[in-house]
Amino acid sequence: MIAADYALDPGIRVHLIRGDEVKPEPIRWLWDGWLAKGKLHVLAGPPGTGKTTLAVALAAAVTQGSMWPDGSRAPTGDVLLFSAEDDVKDTLAPRLIAAGADMKRVWFIDQVAVVSGGRTFDPATDLELLEERLSEMELPALLIVDPIVNAVAGDSHKNGEVRRALAPLVALAERYDVAVLGISHFSKGTGGRDPTERVTGSIAFGALARVVMAAVKGKPNEDGTESDRLFVRTKSNIGRDDGGFAYALEQVPILALEGIEASVVRWRGPLEGSARELLAAAEVRPDDEMGSALREAEEFLLDLLAPGPVPASKVQEQARAAGHSMATVRRAKGQLDVQARKLGMAGGWAWSLSEGNQGNAKRPTQNSTGTFGINDPLRGVDDSEALE
Repeated sequence: MIAADYALDPGIRVHLIRGDEVKPEPIRWLWDGWLAKGKLHVLAGPPGTGKTTLAVALAAAVTQGSMWPDGSRAPTGDVLLFSAEDDVKDTLAPRLIAAGADMKRVWFIDQVAVVSGGRTFDPATDLELLEERLSEMELPALLIVDPIVNAVAGDSHKNGEVRRALAPLVALAERYDVAVLGISHFSKGTGGRDPTERVTGSIAFGALARVVMAAVKGKPNEDGTESDRLFVRTKSNIGRDDGGFAYALEQVPILALEGIEASVVRWRGPLEGSARELLAAAEVRPDDEMGSALREAEEFLLDLLAPGPVPASKVQEQARAAGHSMATVRRAKGQLDVQARKLGMAGGWAWSLSEGNQGNAKRPTQNSTGTFGINDPLRGVDDSEALE
């Protein structure tokens, strides 16, 4: 049957909806600003950042109806979890128990029963079979797919193939009003780029997801110990796309299960700023290109501020026009002892060089502060009003 035949077939019609027949609805949030019901989300990051443990922490909060990292309460619901990388018995279940999950509300997607006995569930081909089970059970609030690339049967680097492959998962989320969280990685050698563009594979993964989140390790503390990690929101089509939370991973024994330990998330506190700025600051190393970026930011400030005080808004405008992240500029500000001063009651803020540093850059000291130290950009903007 050719296309013209379809057009003439009275049983096949395109359904149109007139605008005045549409009843607008608000976004229904599982976690306000972070996880939306009926939508696809992606959590990505480098290996070893604890992405699965983060997903488990979110799952545990849903099963208990306990607190999200921002202090709001999660609605109680069931969680479905598929993992192609971690074993249920020795990894996922212990982590969920350690996080305090109500295991009666956790469902692991295991095998597909066939005549010959069974085979591994494949999210690229078995979503219709999964929907049959969803229709028989209390609808879950959260579905975790780890990794989300397993939902793509074709080439995960081709935009068209990824969009077609993820369409059934997006449709499932909408039909069953479940928040779907896919886990992914960052591509190697993408540091400094827009975090959403760093998600492995086609840009379609980040484009189709309504909210994209990232997890990264912070730079080591001055004494060589591990600093807090960052969980940030890199993109959102349905709300704010900035901010995040610091966290740490801790290995703890499970008292009820002798000889079994599991990793858990310890939330540290909120972070302010864009994901690109926060990640640029967290991933900086003294001897890599970010060290060069810091030196360039110092030179930029010296040149800009040499004639005299400059309004903070102008500093921000010029910095971004020159390609500097504000996180790096704030680090340079601390290294150069740049002063931020209020210009009268209604005059706004201005940045200026200190008297002892006019024209002479104080070279950066490596690892001069740890995470959330005095001049650490991960604290958020300590003079945020000066950057409005």
